[in-house]
Amino acid sequence: MNWITQPWPWYVSGPLIGLMVPAMLLLGNKPFGISSSLRHICAACVPARIPFFQYDWKRESWNLFFVAGVIAGGCIATYLLSAPAPVAINPHTTELLKQQGVKDFSTLLPQDVFNFSALLTLRGFIFVVVGGFLVGFGTRYADGCTSGHSITGISTLQWPSMVATCCFMTGGFVMTWFILPYLLKL
Repeated sequence: MNWITQPWPWYVSGPLIGLMVPAMLLLGNKPFGISSSLRHICAACVPARIPFFQYDWKRESWNLFFVAGVIAGGCIATYLLSAPAPVAINPHTTELLKQQGVKDFSTLLPQDVFNFSALLTLRGFIFVVVGGFLVGFGTRYADGCTSGHSITGISTLQWPSMVATCCFMTGGFVMTWFILPYLLKL
């Protein structure tokens, strides 16, 4: 049981994730992606006559079970299989974050940035609400999320997915090195 509570090396977990793409494509002709599930939920629950949500969402209901499995797996991993040790972060990264004011590395997310009381501050509002809006907007604008484009799209040699993944990576680097230090000082 100890092997399942420890972080797995990239050379094990990466290929397992990568093998899901051909398995889903070969066994069920289904693409791997998460962001489309929100559209399916809205189409099922919102009775409004919005053209974007008027399609046969029941044909894609498998995706809702997939997302439910992701959520259930996350809960099981968090509450039943978590290791008591702090998350292993590169010491250089830890030092850089400490210089920016992030000091609590006891959980997966730094508690001095991501907690309910921090949500009521300007910094928390920017991280959670504005960041969430930008992620949602970018996902819709790119017509897919990072998992859909970077895992499925690139593996099926789709040019728009390559462009989207390059933009995701560029945005992540710009955010990490140029914008995040200013946001952490708020």
